[in-house]
Amino acid sequence: MKKGEVTAFLSLIFILIISFISAMIESTVIQTEKNQKRLDVDRAVFSIFGEYQKQLLEEYEVLAIDISYGTASYREENLLDRMRYYGSVGIEHDIQGIQYLSDKNGNAFREQVLDYMEDTYGISIIRDLAGMTGQWQEQELNGEELGRQDSEWNTQLEETLEENESMLPAEENPLPNVESLKQSSLLQLILPREYQLSGRQINLSEQPGARTLRKGKGSFYMRQDLNGIEERLLFHEYLLKKFSNAVETKGENRSLSYEIEYMIGGKGSDSENLEAVAKKLLAIRFGMNYLYLQTDTEKQAEVEALALTLSTLAALPAVAGIVKQVLLAAWAFGESVMDLRSMMSGRKAALVKNSGNWQLSLSSLMTLGTGEDTQEGMDAEDGLSYTDYLRILLFLQNEDTLTMKALDRVEQNIRLEKNITNFCIDSCVVKLKLQNKAIIREGLEYQFPVYFGYETA
Repeated sequence: MKKGEVTAFLSLIFILIISFISAMIESTVIQTEKNQKRLDVDRAVFSIFGEYQKQLLEEYEVLAIDISYGTASYREENLLDRMRYYGSVGIEHDIQGIQYLSDKNGNAFREQVLDYMEDTYGISIIRDLAGMTGQWQEQELNGEELGRQDSEWNTQLEETLEENESMLPAEENPLPNVESLKQSSLLQLILPREYQLSGRQINLSEQPGARTLRKGKGSFYMRQDLNGIEERLLFHEYLLKKFSNAVETKGENRSLSYEIEYMIGGKGSDSENLEAVAKKLLAIRFGMNYLYLQTDTEKQAEVEALALTLSTLAALPAVAGIVKQVLLAAWAFGESVMDLRSMMSGRKAALVKNSGNWQLSLSSLMTLGTGEDTQEGMDAEDGLSYTDYLRILLFLQNEDTLTMKALDRVEQNIRLEKNITNFCIDSCVVKLKLQNKAIIREGLEYQFPVYFGYETA
């Protein structure tokens, strides 16, 4: 009896052990199959993100998958087809989140650009500029305000002369010539004679910033300091390095030659954009030159003498004060033209004026812009170049608009320079979230998420 009891007990123990081992083996098999499914998906995801758009990386240091794969088919399903090609057959994929390069006004683009600039050049490249941004904004405001005052002074002078049925004499009076120049093309006044003005133009409605773009979905981590002063300056340095302007060309087969000017002006042609930028620079220089004239007693005396002469000859000595202000503004305008001539010739214009670097005499306003005008503008060793002033104008732009204008140029340049006619910036994927469902065996399915994105540490 005792031996029988021991045998039955051992049998029960043996059955339990076998059951436990079988359960462990079953669990291991299931877990192994789960791990294999995860590995299949991970391998497929890594593989498709390895198929980044090569020209986008080579030219602009940006990683993204072009879901069209060089075709005219811009379907997210193309990504899943490629995953199945890389071994995720039998697994269902649902795209829970996808981020395009153009999403949220190009934030993903700016994020990668900042990573690239910080890794390649470091923050030191813009450290000296960060403390000057307040001055740039002040210069813009001063130029705009003084421009309005100049218009008011001219209107006041015209009304006063009309009321008294009088007019200023033409002899030794530079004001008619200056007013005529203000109404004419600024480019004709500032560009070197040998300069070949670009005639290139684009259709604005076809640009990413104007058309309806594909939009991603889901939420993704994004660096929080995209709009800090240092980050903005770094982004602008990237733009100046990668895109051409009126004095520095970057590529021959681009639809626009003045790309930085396009980002600032937003017009459809190179000439319009250069004109728009030139006017902005003229306004800044006008404000600074006018403020300098207010401090130069010799030039003040020269202007006062001419104002008194003109108003006396017009039999209206009471208008000498307003004539003086109009003459000062005209002189500041003429000096600003000389500054722009310097910059457009590849030279530097003095940031702060003094009696030694002031270029234009008061009498030269009479011949400015005429056949007798041969002045080209001096080169100030410690001054600012055209590119330096573009840097200022870039900082004064709306950052979201600027980013989308940059993406306009990226898309156009890859299409034309690399002959990839179907390339669209809003078909470039940078981050992806997938919910995956795999059938382990009948009645048993396994669901798991996978995320991948182009990010730097």
